[in-house]
Amino acid sequence: MKIKLFTFPNILTLCNLLCGAGATVAALRYGDLFWPLVLIVTAAVFDFLDGFAARLLKSYSPLGKELDSLADMISFGLAPASILYSIYVATGGDELSGFAVFILVAFSALRLAKFNLDERQATEFIGLPTPACAMFFASVGYIMQQNAAAAPPVAAIVASVVFSLLLISPIPMFALKFKHFDFAGNELRYIFLGISLVLLGLYQVRALPFIILAYILVSIVRFLIRRGKSPKISA
Repeated sequence: MKIKLFTFPNILTLCNLLCGAGATVAALRYGDLFWPLVLIVTAAVFDFLDGFAARLLKSYSPLGKELDSLADMISFGLAPASILYSIYVATGGDELSGFAVFILVAFSALRLAKFNLDERQATEFIGLPTPACAMFFASVGYIMQQNAAAAPPVAAIVASVVFSLLLISPIPMFALKFKHFDFAGNELRYIFLGISLVLLGLYQVRALPFIILAYILVSIVRFLIRRGKSPKISA
């Protein structure tokens, strides 16, 4: 079987990976958290475009699926953990214990491997998507650095544990994937996107962490409501 390495979707996926690698180096080597934010957001754009291109060109392949997970591992697993490590050290934590934040990388790997095997995630996610996790930490890191905001170093470790658990949680989280563009059936997507765009227009980067936290909260509430409505099976 001949394997095509450089299809157009795969090139977009590699651009995603290179952005993640650049974000990791910028966070660990230079400590300036502006470029990691820019590069992670750009990686997320490439991550969207490679799937869109694959559907448009009908260029699906097992190689593309595996490559996408490897790229996401760098851009949305290693890069945000590197930002957390930079935050931990900048707030007074010692370099050795700061490696605890890289638990986020391990759980991101589990999340991505699970996604590849879980057939329930065709229309929505089970657990927090890695791009949302990455953009949360990228935006928080940049905001903290810009505003000289301080937090105890342990907060970075606690955040890495909480988000690691969210990544592999059984909570269904709605995906911004449209099978059609009618409002009926897409109410939650349109309302969430509309509010998010307004907040981004008003507050720019500062809105991003709150948008992602709102996404998590809405998904948890929806999960609890669905579970409450599910029929109970008596013994």
